[in-house]
Amino acid sequence: MRSFIAYILLAAIMLPTLSPWGTIAYFKLNREYIAKVLCENRKRPELRCDGKCYLAKKLKQQQDKQDKETSQKVHNMPVIQLFTPQSYFYNFDPEVTVFREPVRFFHQLLFYAAPVGKLLRPPRR
Repeated sequence: MRSFIAYILLAAIMLPTLSPWGTIAYFKLNREYIAKVLCENRKRPELRCDGKCYLAKKLKQQQDKQDKETSQKVHNMPVIQLFTPQSYFYNFDPEVTVFREPVRFFHQLLFYAAPVGKLLRPPRR
């Protein structure tokens, strides 16, 4: 069952790439009908077109359709912005800043350094 699903998914992924080959296969299988009925140059046999003009026209239509779909997909694709410009500006004016209590940085440093000193000692035997 897994391999069946895998083949279906593979075919679905490969279908856009194989569509020109389908058109060519259709042309090869129905060459006589295309040359007699659908060819633009059927009334001028000296050109020896044999339906190649019909094949070229169909391949051109497929290519144009695929290009149009691709451009629409690219145009409608959402844009994910990974990097944002720096838009935040902080104006730090030291004259306006007032501390409510004195900064005791060294006291806090000693407070937190004491437990670390107890942890960093050689192991006992």
